[in-house]
Amino acid sequence: MFQKALENVKSHKPLVHTITNLVSINDCANILLACGASPIMAENELEVEEIAANSDGLVLNTGTPSVQKFTAMLKAGLAANHAGIPVVLDPVGVGASSFRRENICRLLKKIHFSAIRCNQSELFTLSEGVSAEKGVDTTLTGLSLEHTALLARKFAGQHQTVVAVTGKVDIITDGKRIAVIKNGSPVLARITGAGCMLSALTGAFCASNPDLFTAVAAAVGLVGLCGERAEQNMYLKHTGSGSFRVCLIDEVSLISPVELQGGIRVEYL
Repeated sequence: MFQKALENVKSHKPLVHTITNLVSINDCANILLACGASPIMAENELEVEEIAANSDGLVLNTGTPSVQKFTAMLKAGLAANHAGIPVVLDPVGVGASSFRRENICRLLKKIHFSAIRCNQSELFTLSEGVSAEKGVDTTLTGLSLEHTALLARKFAGQHQTVVAVTGKVDIITDGKRIAVIKNGSPVLARITGAGCMLSALTGAFCASNPDLFTAVAAAVGLVGLCGERAEQNMYLKHTGSGSFRVCLIDEVSLISPVELQGGIRVEYL
């Protein structure tokens, strides 16, 4: 299942149009290349419709938003929907400001998303309309795994999408099925852009696989497993989080489909 999902990415070599944030744009491009996909990082509203329509997948990341970028995202998303290609949303910091929240909710109303990759606090803001964030990396310590899974399943059903809620334990649901993935490394939280890179990879997997639930789970498991391998390498070589970031991309380029299948620790609720 996960083996085939990665094989499909490598054989299909999808072109993934990625409108992401300034902090992680280079890492997102490189991790897509490492996985076998091709990135294009266009965000000018004068060209995004054409580029989105000619791509295999679109990823919208709201990490460093502006009026111009939200306009470009809306145009690209509508063009992608019209062309029938998958669109992934990463609603970074949706609860950090009313500007983000209002514009991300506008995207959700206008665009159909194949997948949404978020953390607990972002899910809570999207589903409950109440902000629990003081930044873009906030975690809701009081929200249980079961409650998070129920919120995610309800939200996925309402929007007919696949929701991935990532953190210490990752939850993926399409509104019916729920998978819990227990791979990962705490060092992922010590580098910028880990979630952004995962969202970019989610776009590549959705562009290459017909079962979006499995595609999203495979992308989440890939980053978690490669994070574990990068952490082991970091401690073995006595390096730090900067080397971990580079090694994470290395591990994505090196891991085989068979290793991915055997390494993902998943349970279904």
